[in-house]
Amino acid sequence: MSDVAVPPVVIEAQGLNLTFTTNDGPVHALKDINLSIHKGEFVSFIGPSGCGKTTFLRTIADLEQPTGGTLSVNGMSASEARKARAYGYVFQAAGLYPWRTIEGNVRLPLEIMGFSKADQAERAKRVLELVELSGFEKKFPWQLSGGMQQRASIARALAFDADILLMDEPFGALDEIVRDRLNEELLKLWARTQKTIGFVTHSIPEAVYLSTKIVVMSPRPGRITDIIDSPLPKERPLEIRDSPEFIAIAHRVREGLRAGYEEAGE
Repeated sequence: MSDVAVPPVVIEAQGLNLTFTTNDGPVHALKDINLSIHKGEFVSFIGPSGCGKTTFLRTIADLEQPTGGTLSVNGMSASEARKARAYGYVFQAAGLYPWRTIEGNVRLPLEIMGFSKADQAERAKRVLELVELSGFEKKFPWQLSGGMQQRASIARALAFDADILLMDEPFGALDEIVRDRLNEELLKLWARTQKTIGFVTHSIPEAVYLSTKIVVMSPRPGRITDIIDSPLPKERPLEIRDSPEFIAIAHRVREGLRAGYEEAGE
């Protein structure tokens, strides 16, 4: 028997369903989702467009309300977790306010939450250092590249030091070279902060490279077709993508995606 303690579960879905009501009839976005995410895991959600991966992330963030089943975040309901500021959320677009400096954008949620000016300044300095944007505090978003803007968006999500970081395709609009670099930086950031990360992506290599656990989802109604616990080491140079282990995991992800399409009759 192993003496290694299993980290606590921080996000748990049981029999989770979500059906949207539309003029064309009900849309079953999520169906019978059962998933446990442990503290400190890096969990990627991958699947075709419309499979519910972003919808599931949004239910964790209390931006969508499930129509069946249960969901707990840090032992609370999603609504309670939102009020307790249990997570930071990074959207597909950086969403920075063009009239505020980079530091001003990072400080914005802290201002809203009523942190003191001194605390705001200290936190902004710390998270901008974490994402390697020291020296860019007084720049405006339009003066930064797309990759730097997305790093500023990550800094803003980290500023109030939530345990959970939810990321919805944050690098999807970036070119491959920038994306590779940000993938490397994100792994280093995760190692330094020990956050629990939920990450939505369309990219099989990105999911395999980043994750300790990969959740493969099917076309609508969004179901989980496979959950893969990655055997890769936590420290991962980009070259690991050429290894037999990496290629084998990528193949299993592809098989899970294919199975989902076949079940959906596509």
